[in-house]
Formats: sequence, structure tokens, C-alpha cells
Amino acid sequence: MAKLPFRLGAHPINWVGEDVKEHGADTTFEQIVDDMRKLGLEGTEMGRKYPVDPAALKRELSDRGLTLVSQWKSVLFSDPAYRERELQAYRKHAEFLQEMGAAVISTCEVGGSLHFDPRRTPNEKEVLRLDDAGWNSLAEGLNAAGAIAREYGLQLTYHHHGGTAVERPEEIDRLMELTDPELVYLLFDTGHAYYGGAEPLDVLRKHYGRIAYVHLKDVRKAVLEEARAEGADFVTCIRKGVFTVPGTGDLDFRPIVRELVGRGYSGWAMLEGEQDPAAHPAYEYAKRAIEYLDSLISTKAGD
Repeated sequence: MAKLPFRLGAHPINWVGEDVKEHGADTTFEQIVDDMRKLGLEGTEMGRKYPVDPAALKRELSDRGLTLVSQWKSVLFSDPAYRERELQAYRKHAEFLQEMGAAVISTCEVGGSLHFDPRRTPNEKEVLRLDDAGWNSLAEGLNAAGAIAREYGLQLTYHHHGGTAVERPEEIDRLMELTDPELVYLLFDTGHAYYGGAEPLDVLRKHYGRIAYVHLKDVRKAVLEEARAEGADFVTCIRKGVFTVPGTGDLDFRPIVRELVGRGYSGWAMLEGEQDPAAHPAYEYAKRAIEYLDSLISTKAGD
């Protein structure tokens, strides 16, 4: 693996699905982290197969030279009635991540989402967009959560995400405008940016000053177009194989990587595929992604 200027890890979602539970259902924690070690990776996010006891998890990761970088945290700040309980849960989340030596908290608003909002019913078909009151409540909640994260030496990185109320480019813009730049940062996700209708490079350039974490995810454009024509929701898109790891889909990562390198990004970047590992073996696809990223770095000077 070439010397990348940023720290490279992988999300366990490549091995075990989070939103699609049957993907990698029989895969063990040990297989995931052993594969990451063989790949020469340095970091991982929390996954549903991982030990939840901090001492046990530290030991297992340390034995393989891995660091826990982050863990997803859903929040429901757009509804003020949920604010206090959500902030209490956020503090517990931050306590765990601080103990694990993590750097960031991957944070996503679930209000309005078909799949993640506990207030939605199974017969609904559309993501509900936020009104002005919802946006203001979300921003206030995120600022408060960002202050909690800072107490624990962490950064709140907001994950713009398909199938949620903050997925489109204008929604990312509005979130950045409404929140405190000292408290709320951005998790830049290449695949989710494209899924939400943005050019990933445009999002990267526009909001680079707020980016504190990166997910490198590719998209199979023809599969996405077909899924959209069928009116497929976000989870159905995952089942159809819309997403994959860099170098195995249709996004051009050369300008993205060069932008990160040129701006001196030195934080964490996670390989993400979120696809069925039975059809797309996680280890092999991660290996291909690493080789692809290496080729972009090694040819930079000669181009």
C-alpha cells in the first residue's frame, strides 16, 4: 500500500450490512478485523458484530493494529420533543468513543426518513423534508450535541445520507449555514453525495473547511438509474447493488483524491461499499479499492 497522505481504514459495513441485515449475516467479527489487518488498514468504525465491552474491543483491535475511528449515531433533533433524551443518549455515545480513543462521531438526523425515523409507519413511501421549524430545531440540537462531543475531545461530523432529510446538495448547504462551524463538522461521503444529486467534487470543494471525516464510496450509475425509474427506496437501492467500493463503480475518484491531497487532508478516510458480500467479497473488493487509490497517488506527480 502506497503512503497515502490521509489515514485509510474500512467500514465493517463492507462485510456485514447495517441497513440490510441479511448481508453478511454469518460473518464473524474476527473475520472482519482479520481481513482488515491483512489489508494493512489502520482504522475501523464500530459494527453490529463488534464487542460492545470497551476492554474486549480495545484488546481485539490492538492485537490487529486497528483503531476505532467512529460509530454511527442517529439523532432526532428536528422534533424538539425528543431533544433532551437525544442529548442524553449522545453523551453516552461520546463517553464510549472517548474511552475507545476515537476521533469523530458520525451523526445523522433520522427525522423524516422512511427507514430510520421511529415515528414513520410502514405504508409510507417518501422521505419527509424538513420545514423551517424542523431545520431550526435540528441546527440547535446539533450545536448542543457538538458541544458535548467537544467536551469529550471528539468532533461531531454530520453524515449527509441517502434516504434522509439531509441528502441533497441544497440540504447539505443549509445544514452548514445553520450550524456553528466550531461545533458541527461534515462527514463527506462520495457515494451519498452522488445519490443525493450532487457532484461529489463540488461538495468537497464547497465545504472543505468543514470536512473532518471522509467516506470513500462508489456508485454503479446504471443500477441507480434503474432503481430510480422503479421508484426504489434507499434500502432497496442497497439490495440492488447501487453502492460499491472505489474503483469498482462509475465515480471518478482521481479528482477527489487529488483535491484531498492538494489541500493536505490528513484525517481518516473509510472505504465503504455497502453491498452483498456473497456477490461482492469484502476482502477482494477492499483490496481492489486500495490498489486503485494507490494508483491515483503514485501517478499524481507524473500527470
